[in-house]
Amino acid sequence: MNTTYSFQIYKSTSLLPLEWNSLAADNIFLTREYLEVLENSCPVNMTCHFIGLFEEKKLIGIVLTQFLFAEKLESFGERDKCLKTSVRNFALKNFASHVLFVGNNMLTGQNAFIFKENVKQSKAIKTLHKAINQLKKDLKESGKKVHITSIKDFTAKEIEPLQAEFKNNYTFSTQPNMVFEIRENWKTEQDYIDALSKKYRDQYKRARKKSEGIIKQKMTLADIKKYEDVIYDLYFHVAKNAPFNTFFLARNHFSFFKEIMGDNFLLYGYFLDEKLIGFNTLIKNGAVMDTYFLGYDESVQREKMLYLNMLYDMIAYSIKQGFKEIVFARTALEIKSSVGAKPVKMYGLITHSNSLINHNISRFFNYLEPKTEWQERNPFK
Repeated sequence: MNTTYSFQIYKSTSLLPLEWNSLAADNIFLTREYLEVLENSCPVNMTCHFIGLFEEKKLIGIVLTQFLFAEKLESFGERDKCLKTSVRNFALKNFASHVLFVGNNMLTGQNAFIFKENVKQSKAIKTLHKAINQLKKDLKESGKKVHITSIKDFTAKEIEPLQAEFKNNYTFSTQPNMVFEIRENWKTEQDYIDALSKKYRDQYKRARKKSEGIIKQKMTLADIKKYEDVIYDLYFHVAKNAPFNTFFLARNHFSFFKEIMGDNFLLYGYFLDEKLIGFNTLIKNGAVMDTYFLGYDESVQREKMLYLNMLYDMIAYSIKQGFKEIVFARTALEIKSSVGAKPVKMYGLITHSNSLINHNISRFFNYLEPKTEWQERNPFK
């Protein structure tokens, strides 16, 4: 029997089908709770939609989309003051200010959709395609024409069935996802240190010595609310000085995240002379630990090697808690490589509503995506 698949687009998590979480069991970033965090504390220039795929009345697929409109964005990133940055910012504002992401632009990895086992994948992807087109039509009717549609982030194998359906899309690859594999025989931080070559053991010792005087504190919801403004300022400093940005978090994002996600969301504060000088965040996702946003005082970070110490702390905690891997995501590729993370090439699909631009999308994309030169390190014996 040839059953047809259908879709439903939801604007609020309160409307999601009751069985939504049964499909999201293996990915916290598609659960109703996490989507509620997104809905209630997402960046000011982002609107989320949630799509359910159905076989008759049975839920067989769940999808996250994020619509970003750049006119509410103060800055695309201020670190690189040059002609190319000016050209890129002009291009973004005039030809790419309305972007529909199928997936999560705030994370790295395949957090776009989950289909139920035994579903006909090609048929589900075709239904997803119809749902995306309908969402674009709905957005246009509300006065928000989508310039760019991007489906992200997939490994080389994961992208293949999408390429078969989305034929007029350009396949792109951006900065890799930095993934740290935790070896089975590592039970403590010392096991990790012992596996390092002398050069990188010395780097570890130097970083730890530099951090003397800093007190690390696991922060409760009350702590996060107390320091909310300082946390946001530390985050915003780092985000604003990144080479490229498409959003900035809402001020209440971290406290709301903690309130909804509880122990699955960790925020550690770093204090010097009783002043909060940095923080990092972690999200437990099954056997995988995902790193999230962080912030720091630049002057202290350099002197105390704070960022590197944060990476070591994340590794130590994840080993102790028995996680299998750490997703360190993009940015700061070389320093993440120096602690043992390996690059995993990620792919996405992109299309532009303007047929002329779409024909030259590969060249246009080079203006939107800053190139990063970096050297991979191997810190292990």
